Amino acid sequence: MSTFPDTLIGHILRLEVLCEDRLGLTRELLDILASKSIDLRGIEIDIKGIIYLNCPDIDFDTFSELMAEIRRISGVNDVRKIQFMPSERHNTELLALLANLPDPVIAIDLKGSVDMANHAALNLFNKLEEEIIGEPVISFLPTFNFSRWIEGDVNRHREDVVLDGLDYSIEIIPVYLGGDVSEPVLASAVMTIRSSRQQDANAHDSLPEKNNLGFEHFVGISNRHKALISQAKKLAMLDQPLLIEGDTGTGKEMLAKACHNRSNRASFPFLILSCASMPDDVAETELFGHAPGSFNHEQGHKGIFEQANGGTVFLDEIGEMSPHLQIKLLRFLQDGTFRRVGEEEEMHVDVRIIASTRHKLGELADSGSFREDLFYRLNVLTLSIPALKERSNDVGPLLELFTAKYAHQLGMLKPKLTEELVVQLGNYQWPGNIRQLDNMVLRALTELDGDTLSIEQFHLPKLEAVASGMASMNIDGSLDEIMKDYESQILEKLYQSFPSSRKLAKRLNVSHTSIANKLRDYGIRKN
Repeated sequence: MSTFPDTLIGHILRLEVLCEDRLGLTRELLDILASKSIDLRGIEIDIKGIIYLNCPDIDFDTFSELMAEIRRISGVNDVRKIQFMPSERHNTELLALLANLPDPVIAIDLKGSVDMANHAALNLFNKLEEEIIGEPVISFLPTFNFSRWIEGDVNRHREDVVLDGLDYSIEIIPVYLGGDVSEPVLASAVMTIRSSRQQDANAHDSLPEKNNLGFEHFVGISNRHKALISQAKKLAMLDQPLLIEGDTGTGKEMLAKACHNRSNRASFPFLILSCASMPDDVAETELFGHAPGSFNHEQGHKGIFEQANGGTVFLDEIGEMSPHLQIKLLRFLQDGTFRRVGEEEEMHVDVRIIASTRHKLGELADSGSFREDLFYRLNVLTLSIPALKERSNDVGPLLELFTAKYAHQLGMLKPKLTEELVVQLGNYQWPGNIRQLDNMVLRALTELDGDTLSIEQFHLPKLEAVASGMASMNIDGSLDEIMKDYESQILEKLYQSFPSSRKLAKRLNVSHTSIANKLRDYGIRKN
């Protein structure tokens, strides 16, 4: 962002000439400056009869002669020294205004590079000014196609984006110059970025919007996370039933919604039924609807399948579904037909089923508590979400995401996160998975007094963590075998937070060669 460091200091002479509107007067002023070998750095002419001159500072005698000669020009009423030019004042005012705006604002040149960013924008992208100026806007907003916008109609435009897992709305406005006697020329564009929660309820309906969010809300750097998202993107485009397995709190519903949004069904409804939260008869009615006259209702009721025609139905915790409903669901999966409760006529809908379970559905089928034929119908495509403890190097990015989210909600600056905090949270077992981390971050921020978040605000149950670690130990075999197994667990855990043999060696205060050999012997790799 450009500034004017010399506006109110020496070495520059600025003059305000009050005069009449006379032809040739400006030329006479310039001739006087030339006769005294004074370089003119800038000139501004006000419509109210004022000429502003900007030139290098001069000695007192030359200054006195200059002022006297200017006053002798016909039509000049007065001349005086001023501290700044009007354009300097206007630019400084605008920059001060931009700097203090709460919303991030950036200016973009016609090549798609950032040439101005206010303080809020620098904070949003977590960049210094020199790291963002001159860089392509796509580096910071990868989903916004600036080239397509500038090659189109170049109108005011708004669309939804996701930055580091959080929802924002960007609004870009073209900036034109000229227009008095010639056609306005596109010079640049200004973009404002707002959190979705800050959107004005009275926003213009005419502004084009895009909301085709798929997996942009998912944050993680581990190989397991990347493999999951890569596979999910492929399966999202198919129409076969999809089964999502994962522990409580891993984000099964969020993943199902992302798959729906990425599919060809995105413009149709995404409806949810929790199989564990309602009585059997209520769940049947919710799924299939009921005929007129049923349940003392004169009018019939459309069930979720009927309402979601063309879209997706998400059956949460399908392992809890009753045997009666399992039979009905199996028939629906066969040909897409069903009957409303109390009705004989069959109807057909086009719906994709996505189901989730925290159980091993195959084991439930083997034990007889879940229909084996339904299991094979649902188990066409499967996604397994790893527990957070199995991808501990994702804790850091998730911590950054949740901290930014809740700091904004609480109206506070995003606190600093210490390396010790990230390491200790990465070593925790997280029995409640991502949901537990999310809740803990909110609680921690409500207890924060300073500007740095530390492990003390999280109140981790250390005993639970120790017990959990002991429970996973293998105590079979000789002492040497037990110690090797325990050592491999420690190295595998720490390697996710210190993902190189040199970093891990430094952390454990042993030689790099020793650590490299142990990692190779135990077959330990990054998640």
